[in-house]
Amino acid sequence: MEQGTKLIRRHFIVSGGALAAAGFALRPSLAATAKVILVVGDSLSAEYGLPRGRGWVALLDARLRAEGVPARVINASISGDTTAGGRARLAPLLEQHKPDVVIIELGGNDALRGLDLAQTREHLLAMTSLAQASGARVLLLGMQVPPNYGADYARRFAEVFREVARERRAALVPFFLKNVADVPEAAALFQADQIHPNEKAQAIMLDNVWPQLRKLLR
Repeated sequence: MEQGTKLIRRHFIVSGGALAAAGFALRPSLAATAKVILVVGDSLSAEYGLPRGRGWVALLDARLRAEGVPARVINASISGDTTAGGRARLAPLLEQHKPDVVIIELGGNDALRGLDLAQTREHLLAMTSLAQASGARVLLLGMQVPPNYGADYARRFAEVFREVARERRAALVPFFLKNVADVPEAAALFQADQIHPNEKAQAIMLDNVWPQLRKLLR
């Protein structure tokens, strides 16, 4: 989420054996059929405040390998990014990586900045449409805002993700931080800033994503 320029970090975690430099190697028979998963997100996916390799995207790579799913993950998430930022950089990412599945995890910073929800919806819709036009399946990771934003705003913000998923017939995780931000012990699952989930929360976040993603990989 939003943390200022000097805290912005870019992570391109290439997994499943795409690059020798990444330390992985798929057997030749699997490399040709390996699906490419592109994650376009903000700090929730960019390992903000976490040891490298401990975020939910890295755990996804480990799960794919453990379950024998021939796939590699490209993590193109940037801390502080918004839906406008994701939209601006999506086309080159699609051209470069030619993903089979695109996971869009953006929108939280739009809410933190008080951006117009209509614009957030427009950006998410454009990203989903562009990814689908490239031949990729899309998984939207929905977000929710705390009660202090007001019940009406919270309802409308959550509905943005559902509307885009319905309109584009995309897969949806209604609340990416389910069982992290909405539980009595939530404070124990967040870093000191109480904005970014800590290492203990990452497996829960992956569990929220996995059922829908697994369907898209079949």
